[in-house]
Amino acid sequence: MKAPFFALSLAVTGILAFGTSSSALAQTSPAAAPAAQTGDPSISANRALGEVKVIDAAAKQLIIKTDAGTLVTVTLSDATSYMRVAPGETTLTKATKITFADVAEGDRVMAMGKVSDDHKLVPARTLIVMTKADIAKKQEADRAEWKRRGILGIITALKPETKEITISSRTMAGPQSVIIPVSDKVELRRYAPDSIKFADAQTAKFEELKVGDQLRALGERDPAGTKFTAEKVVTGSFKTVAGVITAIDPATGELKINDMQTKQPLTIVVKQDAVLRKFPSAGEGGGMMMVRPGGGGGGAAGPGAGAGPGSGGGGGGGMRMGGGGGMNVQEMLERLPTIALADVKVGDTIIVSSTRGADPSRLTAISLISGADTLLNMLAARQPQTAGQTAPNPAAGLGSGIQFGIGLP
Repeated sequence: MKAPFFALSLAVTGILAFGTSSSALAQTSPAAAPAAQTGDPSISANRALGEVKVIDAAAKQLIIKTDAGTLVTVTLSDATSYMRVAPGETTLTKATKITFADVAEGDRVMAMGKVSDDHKLVPARTLIVMTKADIAKKQEADRAEWKRRGILGIITALKPETKEITISSRTMAGPQSVIIPVSDKVELRRYAPDSIKFADAQTAKFEELKVGDQLRALGERDPAGTKFTAEKVVTGSFKTVAGVITAIDPATGELKINDMQTKQPLTIVVKQDAVLRKFPSAGEGGGMMMVRPGGGGGGAAGPGAGAGPGSGGGGGGGMRMGGGGGMNVQEMLERLPTIALADVKVGDTIIVSSTRGADPSRLTAISLISGADTLLNMLAARQPQTAGQTAPNPAAGLGSGIQFGIGLP
């Protein structure tokens, strides 16, 4: 999905193309005013972008919240014009006129008008609205397309002279090397440090890519499956850790764990846009099958359900895990049911994926899986054991198929 943006001059063709993220809307036309000195890319001298949090019909004003967390009061008058646009539109040609009464909490808006010096108030001469329902519909369509025409893997080689990326992509038959040429026509974006949302990935250059990065691309695979013609490529450098929760602060959304691999304490920051999932425990559903690469049916590897829409696999309605025609780990993780932070408890074993930020002792969660001890034991059991080792190290399987840093639109 192309990074969404607002062009601020209503007199120019190609006025806007704004999607689900306000912070990415900072890409503006040459006529646009510079971003506010607060550093919030959703605020400039002549506009504020954000999600409607409060509607005061009597006072005829809104309170919007930018993706950076800034609260801005938008005052409206009889002279304010209201326009509704659909996600993905790049002009106002198909915009429809609406009224103040049509604006709802959860909608994304651009309030156009002179922003106050403290960046807290904007009297809007124009309010451009993208409804919460339209955004959800567009996100659903985008996710479906990336699932149908997408590829996910780890970068294993880079050829700067030809701008070719080689990735290792997990398939039902096992890992496969795939070459992805990156021409000037390919939209290349990258997660910034401490960013968590797919839509916030920033325009990148080939030279920024690194071996070991995760990659998700949209396009077409050739019949042999060894080459992928990409339209869009998103990459990022991610860290995946596991540990047992020792403390939770609901007010700040922070969890404390001890990293299973390094034994060091870590703080996990869980923001609103993080995706939290629950791995089923014993007795919560049908059986899960562990399939060894190249193998057949295999035996039951452990309890659990992992049941999501469209899940299939072995007997009892459970899912298969691994190669040999079964569902791979990545697909399984994306089908797990989502939960809220309130559902996560002290003592839970979690797996967390995060971009690599400035402070290695603090990770901002992109994805978090609770109840992960069963999953870790399954993955560890698939790893080669060293001589004299009596039991698999639970953290040994973290690099085996867990590639959930880059999510879906």
